[in-house]
Amino acid sequence: MKRLVLEKLKKWKNRPGHKPLIIQGIRQVGKTWLMQEFGRLQYKNVAYIWFENNERMETLFSGDMDTDRLMLGLEAETRQKIIPGETLIIFDEIQACPNALTSLKYFNENMPQYDIVAAGSLLGVFLHEGVSFPVGKVEFMKLYPMCFFEFLYAMGEEQLCGLLEKCDWEMIEVFKEKYISYLRMYFYIGGMPEAVHVFAANKDFSAVRNVQNQILQSYSEDFSKHIPKTDIQKTVQIWNSIPYQLAKENKKFAYSEIQKGGRARVFELALEWLIRSGLIHRVSCVSKPAMPLKGYANSSGAFKLFLCDIGLMSAMSKVDVRALLEGDALFKEFKGALTEQFVCQELKLTEDIELAYWANDPPARAEIDFIFQSGMEIIPIEVKSSTNLKAKSLAVYREKFQPKTEIRTSLADYKKSGNLFDIPLYALGKLNEILDLPSF
Repeated sequence: MKRLVLEKLKKWKNRPGHKPLIIQGIRQVGKTWLMQEFGRLQYKNVAYIWFENNERMETLFSGDMDTDRLMLGLEAETRQKIIPGETLIIFDEIQACPNALTSLKYFNENMPQYDIVAAGSLLGVFLHEGVSFPVGKVEFMKLYPMCFFEFLYAMGEEQLCGLLEKCDWEMIEVFKEKYISYLRMYFYIGGMPEAVHVFAANKDFSAVRNVQNQILQSYSEDFSKHIPKTDIQKTVQIWNSIPYQLAKENKKFAYSEIQKGGRARVFELALEWLIRSGLIHRVSCVSKPAMPLKGYANSSGAFKLFLCDIGLMSAMSKVDVRALLEGDALFKEFKGALTEQFVCQELKLTEDIELAYWANDPPARAEIDFIFQSGMEIIPIEVKSSTNLKAKSLAVYREKFQPKTEIRTSLADYKKSGNLFDIPLYALGKLNEILDLPSF
């Protein structure tokens, strides 16, 4: 496995004055592997502490926050000497011990020489439930499923990755069909590490689907364990409706599609839980592409919802593996729903961009699938499911707002025409390099 976020972890380690780091990510996204791999590559040894159902650690952290005492307890638990600069301390499933979360403040203040990384499932939820967690004493990093670039590496295609790294469009075009073939696979397999690993090991699509269904089942169990009983059914309704809602011609999320007469106030707590857990991405409609984007949210409150992983969406939608063999049919499946899911996910996975979309009022209906802010610029992205590059909505947007940079992403080859960049879907993860943008 190759995870690009390892470079970010290395920069965190080498930056003077860094604070304890919390890695947030959905269940089974590879947080444990990432922390242990980082420790293996960058430290002499790792002090790994698993907090779930760990009564010894529960007892240790239930006392005072004397960091000398806590450090002795950690050394006893891991049976090794913890040495600053040489040992990485890992707190895994830290949400199971809220006092351990609180302790990170005291480690930062009293023992800043020690490197601590922590992670846990549903941390985004737990941190909104009154856990004592001082702002400014820790750093955060999000871990998402594997992006398409990482997927190519897992398939052993380092050379194809190298061409993308160099943006060698002439050579990329030569191997275009190979990129598209892997992109079809990615639409089906997605970026959950276990699903990718299973396919890389034995090329068995049915085994991939079994893994995906097991992951989906574990999320369903989380609903029943962690959500108030009054909101479980509503959460399930929202979660299960997303593939269908994206398959509509108008992909705007509608509560009325999941319950007759459904209203936001009925579902808002369930929706917020799914967002905080990291299981879904909310992309709001803006009335005007101006900064800050959040300040121009449409007064109607319109938004789209996307899942955390395209492979899980394929599993929930019961996409048949035979679709992989039917030309570009997979990209057009569900009126381009999978393609929009891919673009949303790819942008979130590579740089955690804050996304929105723009739509004007009828009768001249036009919609830009995604817009995002880079520096002092708002950049529109129109998504096409094949090589058909007719972009009426982009023309409307261009006439109305005169953007400095425009992006159209599809299966067509790379081309730059004035301010318009045609970027292949499989190269979208290299957006920074293509546009020569600062890191988002």
